[in-house]
Amino acid sequence: MQYRAIGVVRGCYVPADPEQLTRGLIRTADGTEIEAVVLGRLLTLMRRHLDLETPHLWVVYPRSREENQLHLQMVGVWEPSTLAAPTESEATEQEATPAEATSNDATSNDATDADQLPEGDDYFSIRGELIFTRPETGDLVIKVRQKPRPDGNRPVPFKLQLRGDIPLEHLRHFVALDLRRQGQQIAVERFEVMGPVAERGNRGGRARKPGGDKGGPAKPKGHGRAVTRQGR
Repeated sequence: MQYRAIGVVRGCYVPADPEQLTRGLIRTADGTEIEAVVLGRLLTLMRRHLDLETPHLWVVYPRSREENQLHLQMVGVWEPSTLAAPTESEATEQEATPAEATSNDATSNDATDADQLPEGDDYFSIRGELIFTRPETGDLVIKVRQKPRPDGNRPVPFKLQLRGDIPLEHLRHFVALDLRRQGQQIAVERFEVMGPVAERGNRGGRARKPGGDKGGPAKPKGHGRAVTRQGR
C-alpha cells in the first residue's frame, strides 16, 4: 500500500536553452516530444558524463499537466555501462580531467546489453487510489500521495490521467499498475487491486457506526484482491 509513480523513457534530451539544462523535452525513437524538467543531482551528471546527442534511458516521475500531454520530471539515468561507481581516486581524476572522463564514457556506451531493463523501455509502475474510471472509453485517473518533506510539510496529492480498462467496482481502491508509454499517454498492461482506501477521517482504524456518519449504508468488509492483464 505504498504510493508510487515512476518509469523509464528512452530518448534524447533536448534542452530549451543550451546554457540552462533544467527545462526541455525528451525526443523518443517514435518521434514523440515529451515536455521534461531535470531535478536534483541528475543535472551535474548530465553536464559531466552524458552525451546529450545520443539517447539514454531516463528515470522519470510522470505528471499530467494538460489533457493528452505527458510531463516528465527527470531524476536519473539507467546506464550501468557508463555510470559504474568510480573509486575515490578515479572520482578525483575525473574531476580534474573531464575530457578523459567523457572519452571513457563514450567507450562504455558500447555495452548496451548491460543497460537493458527486464521490463523494457517506456515501462511505468504506478500505485495509488483509483478515483475515476470509465471502462467504455478507457479513461482512468489515479491519485498519488507523496511523503511528508523533512520540514514537516505535506505535499498536495497529484492525479495522473491514464489509459486502461478497470471495472467501476474497483473505484476508491488502492491499485498497483504496470503500464507502458504510448506516445503522450501511459496505458495499463496489468493491474492488481490491493484493497479499499481508508476514508478520510477514518485512518486511525476505528470502525464506523452502522449506516455511516451521514446515514448511508455501511460499507462491506473483507475485500479480496483481483489481478487482471490487459489485452494490449
